[in-house]
Amino acid sequence: MQPTGNLHIGNYLGALKNWVRIQNDYECIFCIVDLHAITQYQEPTELRAKIEEIAALYLAAGIDPKTCSIMVQSAVPAHAELAWMLTCVTPVGWLERMTQYKMKAAKQESVGDGLLQYPVLMAADILLYQAGIVPVGEDQAQHLELTRDIAQRFNSLYGETFVVPGTSLPAVGARIMGLDDPEQKMSKSATGAGHAVALLDPPAKIRKTIMRATTDSNPAVDFAAAGPGVRNLLAIYQAFSGDTDDAMKRQFTDMRYGDLKKQVAEMVVSHLEPFQDRYRRIVSEPGYLAGVLREGAERVAPIANDTVRLTKDRMGLYT
Repeated sequence: MQPTGNLHIGNYLGALKNWVRIQNDYECIFCIVDLHAITQYQEPTELRAKIEEIAALYLAAGIDPKTCSIMVQSAVPAHAELAWMLTCVTPVGWLERMTQYKMKAAKQESVGDGLLQYPVLMAADILLYQAGIVPVGEDQAQHLELTRDIAQRFNSLYGETFVVPGTSLPAVGARIMGLDDPEQKMSKSATGAGHAVALLDPPAKIRKTIMRATTDSNPAVDFAAAGPGVRNLLAIYQAFSGDTDDAMKRQFTDMRYGDLKKQVAEMVVSHLEPFQDRYRRIVSEPGYLAGVLREGAERVAPIANDTVRLTKDRMGLYT
């Protein structure tokens, strides 16, 4: 995840919760991608603070640094070094076809080269560790397919070097939409006050945000005719509670929207309060976060450096 904006319940239910679930099934590396963040200007002091905040949120969610590696992208220089070598074998046309690039570029008067090269750096993040599986959602599927294309192109030019990551991804968590616009995925870059519930929001703010959520013109919950806003609220409740579809229907059918919002708000608050307690304990322990990030980088650096040496050797570069 990028250390920008505020992580919200969509990030937790869509990714973090799933990462915690799979962490003992794989050799996992969880990266805070600060090099990706600087494709747009970041105030340096705020960026450094956000890096530590994201790391603490990873830990508060339940990621175990004893079994997994939590690290910062820029702390392992091999990320940037491999990205340059991969850039040299990646056609510009491949990058210009990326949907996210086209969407973001259309909103800017001037586009930095970092935005265009963003998917190559993402490919380097993956290929650097010879990763077999990347647990991302559908919104990143195109970038993962580009990673496969880059790996295959490099392997065809220089010989077998990279593991081509699988296209069959582990199941991802719930897809949570914006509370103010349930047609759009919840985003930490959105600026609307009623768009998202941040993981560190106090209970009063959580309740206020959910009570203002968009619903539809029906007076009560009708599962057969629910609008996207109502379906989103139900999805949030179910993702936190783990209730079955049948249990959800028994509980919420014909419930008026005000009562639905109150129950969703209390469910979210009841889960985030202990999460926030863990976060506060983590950040209050002097040197703990820095140690976790340092150890994570030290653990993965040998893998990354071996891949860079192999890549340079294949390309005929001086090592």
